[in-house]
Amino acid sequence: ILGVRDIHADHAASHIGKAQGIVTCLRATPYHSTRRKVFLPMDICMLHGVSQEDFIRCRQEKNVRDVIYDIASQAHVHLEHVR
Repeated sequence: ILGVRDIHADHAASHIGKAQGIVTCLRATPYHSTRRKVFLPMDICMLHGVSQEDFIRCRQEKNVRDVIYDIASQAHVHLEHVR
């Protein structure tokens, strides 16, 4: 937007965008769950033994929190790359 032509700036912006996308998806999970939709990676859910139904029923069990933590950790990794 500002005319910056730097590969490092592009790389940082890419990681910031990925982190923001992950966080937005996590924040929207309760909204989507009320509409019986889950947009979280199923491989991470399966790793913790969590089904889509667990999110739809708004369960607050440890394994559901672990899924959220793992996904949020991916956003954190992207922010660390930016730093």
